[in-house]
Amino acid sequence: MKLSELAELTGSVLESGSPDTEITAAAGLDIAGPDDVTFLANPKYTPQIAETRATAIFLNEGVAIERDDIAVLRAKDAYLAYTRALRHFHPEPPIRPGIHPSAVIDPAAEVSGEAEIGANVVIGAGCRVEKGVTIFPNVTIYDGASIGEGSVIHSGVSVRENCEIGRNCIVHNNSTIGSDGFGYAKDEEKRWLKIPQVGRVVLEDDVEIGANTAIDCASVGETRIKRGAKIDNLVQIGHSCTVDEDALICSQTGLAGSSVIGKRVILAGQVGIAGHLKVGDDAVITAKSATSHDIEPGKIISGIPGFDNREWLRSTAAFRRLGDLGRTVRELKAKVDGMSSLDGR
Repeated sequence: MKLSELAELTGSVLESGSPDTEITAAAGLDIAGPDDVTFLANPKYTPQIAETRATAIFLNEGVAIERDDIAVLRAKDAYLAYTRALRHFHPEPPIRPGIHPSAVIDPAAEVSGEAEIGANVVIGAGCRVEKGVTIFPNVTIYDGASIGEGSVIHSGVSVRENCEIGRNCIVHNNSTIGSDGFGYAKDEEKRWLKIPQVGRVVLEDDVEIGANTAIDCASVGETRIKRGAKIDNLVQIGHSCTVDEDALICSQTGLAGSSVIGKRVILAGQVGIAGHLKVGDDAVITAKSATSHDIEPGKIISGIPGFDNREWLRSTAAFRRLGDLGRTVRELKAKVDGMSSLDGR
């Protein structure tokens, strides 16, 4: 692809370099070679520009480099432009419609002739699989579940009964959509009695679920992951939760039952959300934090229990000085005691 074409594709402006220069791949600064395009988004990687062998580089507006032998593609968001280039050079493989002979499909299921069904897939009664769906080997789809057009279900996934997966979703290996919610009532003998979990999970369009993630169905009603939400590996979504549009939930995060996560919320790694709480739109909860109260929209929260990030930063700075403060207090106490003894003479 010519540099001029790459600029148009990525919404960038060719600032230097020949428009006819050919670019064949996209790669990071440290591994890019001749004919590659790279990018700089984080200033800490600026020193790598001196060593990169890339032919062209995406740069944010206002960022200058001290090399004149590398073409510059100026972008509002260099990382976004690079991502678009990378997607161009590594397109998704085309679907190969057909059903593997080892697949077991209930006669009452509706499977499009334009879907790709891999080896040892099991599809139950009343299921609906639309055109353009790819189901990799060893996937189990329970009775009554549906998978929308263009979605990809990777090997080892289980989609439980009556769950719904929208269009253009991706569910990665060994995740479970619609496992039983964790619900029990204590009987007269103080034994746990399982509460029937008869609800379902709904993934709206353009949702991506990482590997080994579990999304529990509701006891009644539904657990809903809304359009464009992205959920990482090893995440637990409890029963009856709602995750709103374009939320981002990172690895090892856990949501207790009936949590409500707002639009564009970011939950960093190992965040814990107690049950029946609401996290407002555009809030951010930083890694290893937990909250037992609602979070207002737009807030950045840190710590256990979570509170305002700026206050948390000041608190952690003070915590590191607690040893010095204790020593200072002891020294001051010794001086006061000495003064008291002199006054008593």
